[in-house]
Amino acid sequence: MIRFCRNLANPSPYSPLILLLLLVPLLLLLPLPFLLLCSNFNVVENFESLTQLPLIFQSFEKWISPNWVVSIDDYGAKGNGVNDDTKAFMDAWEAVCSCSSRSVLEIPAGKIYLVGPIDFGGPCQSKVSGTVVAPKNPEIWDGLNPRKWLYFHGVDHLTVGGGGNINGMGEKWWARSCKINTTNPCRHAPTAVTFHRCSNLKVRKLMILNSQQVHIAFTNCYKVKVSHLKIIAPVDSPNTDAIHISASKRVEVRDSIIETGDDCISIVSNTSAVRIKNIACGPGHGISIGSLGKHHSCDEVQDVLVDGAFLSNTENGVRIKTWQGGSGFVRDIDFRNVWMNNVSNPIIIDQYYCDSQIPCPNQTLSVKVERVSFRGISGTSATEEAIFLACSDSFPCEKILLNNIQLFYVGGNTSSYCWKASGTSFGPVYPHPCFSCDEHFIKYKVLSSTAHCSIS
Repeated sequence: MIRFCRNLANPSPYSPLILLLLLVPLLLLLPLPFLLLCSNFNVVENFESLTQLPLIFQSFEKWISPNWVVSIDDYGAKGNGVNDDTKAFMDAWEAVCSCSSRSVLEIPAGKIYLVGPIDFGGPCQSKVSGTVVAPKNPEIWDGLNPRKWLYFHGVDHLTVGGGGNINGMGEKWWARSCKINTTNPCRHAPTAVTFHRCSNLKVRKLMILNSQQVHIAFTNCYKVKVSHLKIIAPVDSPNTDAIHISASKRVEVRDSIIETGDDCISIVSNTSAVRIKNIACGPGHGISIGSLGKHHSCDEVQDVLVDGAFLSNTENGVRIKTWQGGSGFVRDIDFRNVWMNNVSNPIIIDQYYCDSQIPCPNQTLSVKVERVSFRGISGTSATEEAIFLACSDSFPCEKILLNNIQLFYVGGNTSSYCWKASGTSFGPVYPHPCFSCDEHFIKYKVLSSTAHCSIS
């Protein structure tokens, strides 16, 4: 478990005896690996209620102690934010991984640990804790993998959380970006925290700031639960996606606040069974599936539910984006119960996505988009065009469902745009849908007496 701890303001009303009676039956179910990151969590306004655990769970964490605690201070870490503590981290991690019983790598509260690029390998039985900052100078990565900073791989039953901060110190990386200065070459930059080939993973109660590029990524992971995160970067910081999910299955993200310069959540390449709930997003680029199909890749994303989100002042709302020339599919996607405030492009499927300084050529192949639902989406649009469905000529979007859509434009009436899209709508939908009628979809998905179609 990686746990960022903070002091509890209120003592638990539960006695040790009651807690033992409640918790002993659960002890045998506890996973072995832990990472404990202890720090004084600086509470952000309106975030305390989001991150506060019920008292019984606070007591649960307090009363369950590991067999062995290893402090990185015992391995020479200074924790002054100046001295390089990378070696101390690595030595302490190896020590806890060599223990056959449940153990904790503790990064003490109240200190700042400067840590360079580092790999935390598994399988391992450990628990790590602390407040961590990256080196400011990109040259530290010379000769190393420029995409990695804190990299966890092959760890099972790991939990990371507890209230601390991880700061990527990304300002100099952003200044080097070709998106900030077009005369610069386009180069890779580190993801602040990467989990690769991890299973039964929990990440909770962290603040991640100013990543060099992506803040936290899950690649080839299985059974992931993410909750109570605060992720912050300036609105003009390039490619600073908050949460990036790739080639992973059974991922849950919930109860988190995100303010970055790119996608709040991005879901790409061969990912399925994703559940996203209660997300505050903005500023940023919204919640995206994609981009997919770049460089003629075959990408498959299916079974994604976004249920409950508040998007404010974002460049996009809920979005699917694919490059021309790719293959694969996006299907069984459900966006529901989303409130938008001054959001550009609130509902968007863009199969002509081109994030390039050079215009992208027209191509025949495309990722297939089908069975996508937008339900209960309301609020204000910053653009007159509130619904934008631009689909492939060769592989049109099919079985698109609009239900209970109410999107208003402060400057006047909202409108919708459709190209090669078919589906149906029912209930109140504003702006009026523009796609062509998919009668087969109506027959099996909604009552024909309540369905409405228009011809594009």
